[in-house]
Amino acid sequence: MTELKHVTIYTDGACIGNPGPGGYGVVFLYQNHRKELSGGFRKTTNNRMEIMAAIVGLEALKEESRIMLYSDSEYLVKAMSKGWAQRWRANGWKRNKKDRALNPDLWGRLLQLCEHHEVEFRWVMGHAGNAENVRCDGLAAQAAQQPNLPPDKGYTGE
Repeated sequence: MTELKHVTIYTDGACIGNPGPGGYGVVFLYQNHRKELSGGFRKTTNNRMEIMAAIVGLEALKEESRIMLYSDSEYLVKAMSKGWAQRWRANGWKRNKKDRALNPDLWGRLLQLCEHHEVEFRWVMGHAGNAENVRCDGLAAQAAQQPNLPPDKGYTGE
């Protein structure tokens, strides 16, 4: 059995208005390598961009890895680390008997990606001076301001 690569990923999402134009930023750190990714959508929500950042980060990996994923989104970190998203999926994307889970399209993609990697989600306080979180925030905000952003096909106006 080969040893998995240890990759650190920082992610952040941003939205100008909520809903509104949104963006995501991702910073990868592996040994002495660094990679940054960002993108955005014309109309979306901050929570969708937080989840999208994690998806983009995991999709960019070329092989199975052990990942420490940092996010300032408690929504993202708790949903993944406490098993909420897995439970929502198992219950037909319902949070409880009457309330449906929001963003099932993105949660489904993220859960599927996590099946191919060892991912630990960790919360980092936003706007508190963590250099990589600050960089992701800047990438996400810049992406949200780009002209001609594509539509977020999964956004349903919630």
